[in-house]
Amino acid sequence: MSASRRSGTTDELGPDEPEHGSDGSDLLAALLDGMDAALCAFDADGVVTHWNREAERILGWSADEAVGRRGLAGWAVRSADAEEVEGRLLSVMHAPGRQVHEFALLTKDGGRVLVRTQSAAVRGPDGKPAGVYCAFSEVHAQIDLERSIALSEALFEDASWGVVLVDVDLRPAVVNAHAARALGTGRTSVLGRPLGELLSQGVEELESALQHVLAEGAPPAPAEVWVTVRASEGEKRRCWRSGFLRLASPLAEEPVPLGVGWLFQDVTEAKQAEQEASLLRFRMQQLHRASRAAAECEDPGEAATVHLDFALAGFADHALIDRVAGGALTDAETEGPVRLVRIAATPSGAPGPSKLAGRAGLPVRYAEGHPALQCVERAGALRAGAGAVSPEAAREWALARQWPPDAVHALCAVLRSRGRTLGVVTFLRGAGRSAFERSDAMYAEDVAVRIAASLDLAGLSQGE
Repeated sequence: MSASRRSGTTDELGPDEPEHGSDGSDLLAALLDGMDAALCAFDADGVVTHWNREAERILGWSADEAVGRRGLAGWAVRSADAEEVEGRLLSVMHAPGRQVHEFALLTKDGGRVLVRTQSAAVRGPDGKPAGVYCAFSEVHAQIDLERSIALSEALFEDASWGVVLVDVDLRPAVVNAHAARALGTGRTSVLGRPLGELLSQGVEELESALQHVLAEGAPPAPAEVWVTVRASEGEKRRCWRSGFLRLASPLAEEPVPLGVGWLFQDVTEAKQAEQEASLLRFRMQQLHRASRAAAECEDPGEAATVHLDFALAGFADHALIDRVAGGALTDAETEGPVRLVRIAATPSGAPGPSKLAGRAGLPVRYAEGHPALQCVERAGALRAGAGAVSPEAAREWALARQWPPDAVHALCAVLRSRGRTLGVVTFLRGAGRSAFERSDAMYAEDVAVRIAASLDLAGLSQGE
């Protein structure tokens, strides 16, 4: 038995039905049975004329059992509720548009199912009402669908994190307002553009993650991706904590990838704070270890190099200690010409402990305005750099200042003890490292205090 009533007479809901087995009848049955929603229809007298397979799945009544019955009383609706339910369904024949109702229907095994219905009138050739069709689904399924739609709309309108749908070509297809702001562009201008046009760094890592999700599915945990955004006000380095979901079509028998759902949140400030805290802990541990190791040195000069070696780890590539020639200077004496003698330096070749030098007492050939000399004059930390120049120019810059040829960033900290200036400690970084920052200067000053105390003790022990 098909989903529609088959007979040789004219159906009130349409023209004469074709003979059994005809293409028109089979097409109508296939259409009705293939619908995702349950469907039933009534003629003007309330007799059931159509009943599809989804209606059978929900209520358990087959088309053979349903088609031809007058009304729903006693089988699909409780007798006590039948008059109200049928009245509301058939009233749509005399009302414009569609009507939505919720009813409790009976299943074949005696259970009850709450359904949401959409009903509308069926007009005959003369335009007069000929019956009613009613599409219905279980309320919880309808609510789930509405929730899914509402969630989708909320994600792309009001979400406090970025949401981007990326197609299989790894190009944004839908972008919410938060993501558009994070990418430094508008919601429509970003669509269809390669990610490389939006990000100057981190593109390869991000595209690799998207390709992995398309091939293997969603990762088990969020991933933190560092990117550099091409914004109108300049490039911005950001860290995005990202989650990925593979999107597949629900209409295909086998999962067909539609793209990737990418959700991200900017955690740059938190990551930077975490990195700074980790770096601070490491430096404090280094200072603690250096103090313990220096305390075991019989020679105060050796203790100074111990502090230097511990400070160098993870901080700089080279380090130098220059002491004021002729002994410590008071603040008034630093205003005149100052000469510095190299007394310790890290090896210029293979890594190793710092070596004591300067036994001959010959001053270093520092030109006027050298950062180390300025540091003595100011009695404070000073940063210097080669700048954005060619490797040859950077090499000449370093050699002109009596530093190793690979140095491009310098940080000088004055050595002060008992109100006097003893010298300067200089930390140097190569091109593979970033320039020294203010926090680095504070750490260098802490190291300089310990080195100065050791050098001052060495001078006292020698009867300075």
